[in-house]
Amino acid sequence: MSNSSSKPSLQDLRREIDSIDEQLHQLLMQRGDIIDRLIAVKQTQEVGSAFRPAREAEMMRRLVTRHRGILPLDTVESIWRVIISTFTYVQAPFSVHADLSSGESAMRDSARFHFGFTVPFLAHFSAAAAVDATAKSRGDLALVSATSSQMPWWIALESETAPKVIARLPFIERADHPAAMPVFVISRVAADALVTEVEMWSLHVREWNAGAARAVSPLAEALAVPDRDSGDAAVLVSVGKSDGIGKIISVLTDAGASVRSSALVGGHATRYRVPAPGTADT
Repeated sequence: MSNSSSKPSLQDLRREIDSIDEQLHQLLMQRGDIIDRLIAVKQTQEVGSAFRPAREAEMMRRLVTRHRGILPLDTVESIWRVIISTFTYVQAPFSVHADLSSGESAMRDSARFHFGFTVPFLAHFSAAAAVDATAKSRGDLALVSATSSQMPWWIALESETAPKVIARLPFIERADHPAAMPVFVISRVAADALVTEVEMWSLHVREWNAGAARAVSPLAEALAVPDRDSGDAAVLVSVGKSDGIGKIISVLTDAGASVRSSALVGGHATRYRVPAPGTADT
């Protein structure tokens, strides 16, 4: 028998694809059945948000580690994000309040990539408005820029009962990410669901200056909104838990500034960076 006669036909391959598609659909429906049982066990509807940021981060790390083949990582990441978000929505319906002031198309891309089209998308035109809407809800999310801000929206997260930063997206970072805009996710979640590999601190800093900004830069990501009249600034600092906020306060003091108050306003997982092709993963 020749090699050509042993090759599967186009029809055979399409039947295999149809079989796989059916299995995928069956597995998604089985996942839905388990979520239905989970709702009954955890009584999720009574506690509000069903988000588990720590579990999500671990799921995405495993996804990247095992992924191989011709299917683009962009596609598989988005599929899993939508699966996670949609089943979370099934457990406890929520809306996404997005601040469009830092770039409407980029923010919409980020929201749709990570949450799909089932979850309602509500547009706001300031980070403060998005955060306020989330604070007034039971389990909604706010999406705000992680790299720029005209107003210190994070001050609203300082009280113990306020929502907190629970994630930073995209979690899987790479140079060509299709939804690359860095955003913070803000919501209310159970205390045991939070992940604080990176801690988020709201600082009120006296004598904020260029030297203080330069001193913090190598140690942590920071957003600062200075008050031109007083010389003070509201600063949001993202610092690794192992490093701690104490070192940040120390370098600010050495740079001639002083911290009037500090409050932990959330945390998120350490981002998973995918090296560019041809470079080493450091």
